[in-house]
Amino acid sequence: MSKPNQQFKITFWGVRGSIPCPGAETVRYGGNTPCIAMEVGDKNLIFDGGTGLRVLGQSLLSRMPIEAHMFFTHTHWDHIQGFPFFTPAFIPGNQFHIYGTVAPNGATIKQRHNDQMLHPNFPVPLQIMQANLQFYDLEVGEVLHLEDVTIENAKLNHPGEAVGYRVSWQGLSAAYVTDTEHFPDRLDENVLHLAHNADLLIYDATYTDEEYHSKTSSKVSWGHSTWQEAVKVAKAANVKQLAIFHHDPLHNDEFLDQVHEQVSAAYPGAFVAKEKQCIDLMAVGHHKIEPQSGSNCVKM
Repeated sequence: MSKPNQQFKITFWGVRGSIPCPGAETVRYGGNTPCIAMEVGDKNLIFDGGTGLRVLGQSLLSRMPIEAHMFFTHTHWDHIQGFPFFTPAFIPGNQFHIYGTVAPNGATIKQRHNDQMLHPNFPVPLQIMQANLQFYDLEVGEVLHLEDVTIENAKLNHPGEAVGYRVSWQGLSAAYVTDTEHFPDRLDENVLHLAHNADLLIYDATYTDEEYHSKTSSKVSWGHSTWQEAVKVAKAANVKQLAIFHHDPLHNDEFLDQVHEQVSAAYPGAFVAKEKQCIDLMAVGHHKIEPQSGSNCVKM
């Protein structure tokens, strides 16, 4: 991650939910589980450590030494399973500040990362990582200031609890709201707070409304939302751009193409997130974003 002072760039390294699903049918949107990198001012931020974190780690090897702040929404497997394979964490000289809220059972973010790498789950312990790892327990609703970058969190509606984040810097903001289930009769005030007037809202739309309300395989109470609900939030919160995220592993590229057509028609500027897609919030413009991948940022 380079460090010019004037930047607010967001790169998707993992956009899939629940379980990695690599293969010919998911190659265009990607099969890695959640990981997003943000370069904000001179700060490097990473959100969640799914299998996309491994890919991000490989891209960082040419830019060491690295200092980054890592924020976890929660520690279900799909959001942490890339952390033990994050190569920069094994290399002395790198520094990572790792944040998360305390779990309902009292486990700290450090305890949960430590437990993931204990026998019989993993062959080597957390302590084998040679980078400087510093762990911080966040309070729900806490506002964190990293110099001129502000990171807020709010509780989401998800089994086992999760938080969403909002990053603000020099009048720009991005909201990362994944692993949340909408309420049947109202919009979630916490989600609206995080998304209010955001330049980009990244939202958990694992299902379609049809799947969510299926009479044969209902997804009610599974902890996830739909792209139709994402549009409702985006309109109510007056967001500039909407990224559909946390794709169901059963949704192949053709299915997500259809979702993209539908959501972009329903909300101009909405798109379905792809791995390695980059959004540059500093760029000026309000034209429609088409999903792209590669190293170049999509200009807003």
